Amino acid sequence: MINGVKIKKLKIHQDTHIKGEEVVEKRGFLVEILRSDKNLLKKFGQSIMTLAYKGTIKAFHWHKKQDDLWFFASGKVLVVLYDLRKNSSTYKTIQTIKAGAGDYKLIVIPAGVAHGYKVLSNEPAILFYHVTQLYNYDNPDEERISYDDPKINFNWDEY
Repeated sequence: MINGVKIKKLKIHQDTHIKGEEVVEKRGFLVEILRSDKNLLKKFGQSIMTLAYKGTIKAFHWHKKQDDLWFFASGKVLVVLYDLRKNSSTYKTIQTIKAGAGDYKLIVIPAGVAHGYKVLSNEPAILFYHVTQLYNYDNPDEERISYDDPKINFNWDEY
């Protein structure tokens, strides 16, 4: 586990059917994603949603100031993290996390940790991410690293 990364397993509450109040063919569920009283983010900047299809790899990028909190609402993905923080005891450590439908969790990614993911499922992956900084269009807090960078040396083909 990389220092500063937090994972919160999410509790699924099955819908209850109240006769006469609703029409439901198939019951859904409710999941509480983020609450300010759980202290997962230092502060809140904005929320973003993205959708990606099977085989898509979105990697790597990292932030100097911003922490990210990821929640995959659909699909199945492999999240890959790489610690770039020289003062961290987990410097240059790779961490992988499977997440998505049926395995809902929040993943807090601290500033200085490169991150990316690959969609494993036939179902598209929908990622909601919450960040501690507003996106600055003129001066983004975002650095890019190629998904196949030899310094990270992660084999995406194994998944």
